[in-house]
Amino acid sequence: MQNALFPGFRQFRIPVDDSVSIAGVVGGAGPPLLLLHGHPQTHAIWHKLAPALQQHFTVVACDLRGYGDSSKPAGAPDHMNYSKRTMAADMLAVMRALGFDDFRVMAHDRGARVAHRLMADHPQAVRRAVLLDIAPTLAMYEGTGEAFARAYWHWFFLIQPAPLPERLIEADPAAYLRDVMGRRSAGLAPFDARALAEYARCLALPGTAHGICEDYRAAAGIDLEHDRADRDAGRRIDTPLLALWGAQGVVQRCFDPLLEWRKLATRVEGEALDCGHYIPEEAPDALLARALPFLLGTQPA
Repeated sequence: MQNALFPGFRQFRIPVDDSVSIAGVVGGAGPPLLLLHGHPQTHAIWHKLAPALQQHFTVVACDLRGYGDSSKPAGAPDHMNYSKRTMAADMLAVMRALGFDDFRVMAHDRGARVAHRLMADHPQAVRRAVLLDIAPTLAMYEGTGEAFARAYWHWFFLIQPAPLPERLIEADPAAYLRDVMGRRSAGLAPFDARALAEYARCLALPGTAHGICEDYRAAAGIDLEHDRADRDAGRRIDTPLLALWGAQGVVQRCFDPLLEWRKLATRVEGEALDCGHYIPEEAPDALLARALPFLLGTQPA
């Protein structure tokens, strides 16, 4: 399946500590570009963009810890080992292992939250970043209202104490996948059957349900502590940042992403694209047209 979705790419598995290794693919040539996926997916979300991106970049598409074929350690009591700080350190280790001290990032959903922490904790490593269909985690939790809670019900389901949500997901992983992805604005129509099969395969792997829940438990706890510490200290992100979101998505309906990112970062541009949440698969051409000049640096940051 990897060869079919990413022809010409090489698979890798890189240890980042004594118990965790990160899986992904690498291909192309040029400056490094790290791609990070969201929930409940894997690096396969980038398969429609990979052919164009590899003409300009050395493309590194990773599975976050807890997802895909990456390691799925048991969560710590404080969920620190699934914090975005820890996940960002994973990605820094992967890129350094591949020989890259600094790189560009394009990231969707959960991966964009990891990219946020990469910029905050390791500003020297991230040259430019494109974040897709999120507002900052702290802003979203502090701004939660009924409309958001109903649409993003999984945020509040997945953070329930183990093993309740894990047990329910593991009972029928394919149904969970269809319900979470298929109930968005575009339904399941935008997704390649091979990519859907890959998501279903990985969601059914032992430990994936727990890893996903730990990601969200960390986001509702330790991640908010880290974000509040940055805010209280007045720390701001200086990395050139392009924020894009779906005009038919919940983020557009419930938040002002550009306003929220400008509260945290000094150099931010962005806009809505004519699609829903899953931008890399719903609107790959529009995403490339907007993101590629920015990533290449041919467009002012």
